[in-house]
Amino acid sequence: MNEYLENIYKDLEAKYFYQKEYLNAAKEILSSLELVVNQHPELVTEKVIERFIVPDRIITFRVSWLDDNNNVQINTGYRVQFNSSIGPYKGGLRFHPSVNESILKFLGLEQVLKNALTGLPMGGGKGGADFDPKGKSDREVMRFCQSFMNELYKYIGPNEDVPAGDLGVGGREIGYMYGQYRKLVGREEGTLTGKGLTFGGSLGRTEATGYGLCYFASKALSTLRNTSFKDKRIVISGSGNVAIYACQKATELGGKVVTLSDSNGYIYDEEGIDLALVKEIKEVRRGRIKEYLEKRPSAKYVPNSKDIWSVKCDIALPCATQNELDLDDAKKLVANNVIGVFEGANMPCSLDAIKYFQDNKVIFSPGKASNAGGVAVSGLEMSQNSLRLSWTFEEVDKRLKDIMENIFDNTYKTAKEYGDEENLLLGANIFGFIKVAEAMLKQGII
Repeated sequence: MNEYLENIYKDLEAKYFYQKEYLNAAKEILSSLELVVNQHPELVTEKVIERFIVPDRIITFRVSWLDDNNNVQINTGYRVQFNSSIGPYKGGLRFHPSVNESILKFLGLEQVLKNALTGLPMGGGKGGADFDPKGKSDREVMRFCQSFMNELYKYIGPNEDVPAGDLGVGGREIGYMYGQYRKLVGREEGTLTGKGLTFGGSLGRTEATGYGLCYFASKALSTLRNTSFKDKRIVISGSGNVAIYACQKATELGGKVVTLSDSNGYIYDEEGIDLALVKEIKEVRRGRIKEYLEKRPSAKYVPNSKDIWSVKCDIALPCATQNELDLDDAKKLVANNVIGVFEGANMPCSLDAIKYFQDNKVIFSPGKASNAGGVAVSGLEMSQNSLRLSWTFEEVDKRLKDIMENIFDNTYKTAKEYGDEENLLLGANIFGFIKVAEAMLKQGII
C-alpha cells in the first residue's frame, strides 16, 4: 500500500484494534487499490475510500425469547448496512455463537464487492445473532426468529434492505422470519430471499452457491490452464448447502470428490463421495458427517477437520467457514500439486496462504467472486418477486451460469488490465470497487 492507503488502514486499526476479521478484510482490499488511486485522484479528494471502507450504519438490538422450558433467553442481534450506492442493502443473516460486530463488518464489506461483481443492482450488508439453532427444537427456533424479526423489520424492506440466509439460517429460519415480517407490516412483499417455493422463493436457490462455484472454477480452469473438472480429484471442506451442491456439480462435470467435513472431522472416500447418503445425513437427519461410515465402511473418518488439506487433490474447494485454511495448509496443497483453489466460503483462506498460492502459480479465486452464486440467485428471486413471476429451474440455472462466467471474465480482464493477469483477487477487488466508487462519486457526498 502507498502512504495514503496505509494511513487509512492505520486509522481503522487504531479505532477497531479488537476487530481482527474486519481489519483483515479491509487490509486485503486496500492492498489492491494502489494503482486505482494513482490513476483516479478524485478518489482521494472526495475521500471515497474512507467512506467505502466503513459501514453506513450498524444496528444492534436485544433478542429475548422463551425456550421450551418457559425460561427467558437473551441474545444479541445485528444488522450491518454497509453500502447502498448501487442498490438496496443485500446480504445474509447468520445465526451462530461466534457472531459479533467484527465478523459481520468483514462479511458486509466483502458483500459490497461480491454484489457489485454480479452485475445486479444490489448494495451490501450482513446481519445475524449469536444464537445457535443446533440442538434447539423447531418451536424454539420459531420463537427466536419471531423475536428477532420484531426488531429487524423496522430497518428492512424490498427497496431498502433485503436479507437472506447464511450460516445457521436456512429455509426453516427464513420461513419463520418472513411469516413474522408479513404479520408486522401487513402486506406481502419480497423483503427476504431464500423463501420457500410456495411463498415467493426461487428454484435453484439451494443449489446456487455450490453450482456457481463450479461454474466459475470451470471457466477459470479452461481459460487459465486449458483443462476442466474431468478426471480431477477434488477436496471439499464443509457439508452444508455450498459443499453438498459443489460436490454434486463437480461430479456432474466429471470430477471425483473424495472429502467432505464438519466441525468435528472429515470423511475420505477414495471411490468418490456418495452424495445421496450425505444428503440423507445432513439434510434429512441433521446428523454428523462421521455417520457416513455406517453405510460406507470402506471410507475413512478423521476426527480433525483441519487435516483435510493434507489429502492429495487437483482442485480444492474450501466451503466451510472463514480462516479454515492457513499457510501450513497451503504448503501441503502446493506440495501435492494442486492446480486451483476456489473459495466457496467467505474468506476461508488466510492472507499468507493466498500469497503462497499466488507465488506458486496456483489459480486462486476469492469467495467474493467464486461464491457469488448464492446472492446472484437471491437477486434473481427479488426480480421474480417484483414481476410476480416464477422462472423454471433451467432458466435460473442458465442465468446463474452466465453471471458466474461474466464474473470470471470481468475479474480476469481487470487483473490483466492492471498488470497481474492471474491475480483474480486483485481483479475482483478492483472491478467491484470501481463500480461502487463511480456510483458514490456520481451521487455526491452522502
